[in-house]
Amino acid sequence: MSEVAGTSDGNGHQERDSRVDGRPASLDEAVDRAADLVTRASRVVVLTGAGISTDSRIPDFRGPQGVWTKNPEAEKRATLQNYMADPEVRRRAWRERLDSPVWAAEPNRGHFALTRLETRRKLHLLITQNVDGLHHAAGANPERIVEIHGTLRQVVCMAPGCDYAVPMQEALNRVRLGDDDPPCPTCGGILKSATISFGQDLVYDDLVRAQAAAETCDLLLAVGTTLAVYPIANVVPVAKSRGAAVVIVNGSPTEMDHLADVVVRGSLSDLLPAIC
Repeated sequence: MSEVAGTSDGNGHQERDSRVDGRPASLDEAVDRAADLVTRASRVVVLTGAGISTDSRIPDFRGPQGVWTKNPEAEKRATLQNYMADPEVRRRAWRERLDSPVWAAEPNRGHFALTRLETRRKLHLLITQNVDGLHHAAGANPERIVEIHGTLRQVVCMAPGCDYAVPMQEALNRVRLGDDDPPCPTCGGILKSATISFGQDLVYDDLVRAQAAAETCDLLLAVGTTLAVYPIANVVPVAKSRGAAVVIVNGSPTEMDHLADVVVRGSLSDLLPAIC
C-alpha cells in the first residue's frame, strides 16, 4: 500500500473525496489503484492544467488566489481583440510579462513524475493547457508534448504573412531598455506572446493530434485541471468512449469525476510520484 504524506487537509476531506470505480475510497487505496492502472497501461495520454504548476509558485487563473480572480483586468488583456486594438493594453501586458513568476519557476516533483512515464516507455502524448514550459524543463521529450494553449517562452508577430518568432527574453530585453510596446523588427507589426488568447483559434494540427491520441490510448490521466476548458477537455470522454481507463488527479472536484475509474484528491507533487 502507498504511504502518501501531506495530501489531506487535516479533516480527512481529501480522503473522502477520492474514489475508485465510483465509490468513496481512502487516499491510499485510490493511489494504489491509479498506480496499478499506470503499470498495466502501454499508451498513456496525460492532460495537465494549471494545478500541476501551483507547487512551482505559478498561480492558477480562476482559483481563490488566481490571476484573474485577483485582477479581472488581466483577463481582459488575455483577449486578442483588446490586445490588438489598444496600445495601453499591450503596454500593461509587457510590464506583466517582465514580472511573470514563470521566469523563476522550476519543475516540481509532479512534473518530474510525469517524465518518468517516458522512461517507462508508457507515455504516448502529454497535452498541457499550461504555457509555462515546465514540462520541457523537466526533461520531457518535446516530440511528445502538445502545448494546446501555446507558450509564454516565445514571442511572435501577429502581422499576416510575417513569420518572425524569437525567444520571449529577446523582446523583454527591448522592454527593459525602454520600448514599452516593441514592434516587430521585420515588418513593424504587433508582437505578442505565443500563447493562445481568448478569441484566437487553437492550432488545428494540435487539436487533431490530441483527438487521435485520446482515441487510441489505453489510459487517460488528467492532472491539475478542472476539465472545464473546451474543446481540449473532450479528450476525457473520447478516451472513455473508446475503452480507456480514466484517472483524475486534482486538488478539487472536476466536471468529469463521474467518468473516472479513479479520482485521487490532494497535492499533485505528493501524489504523482506514487502514481507514476
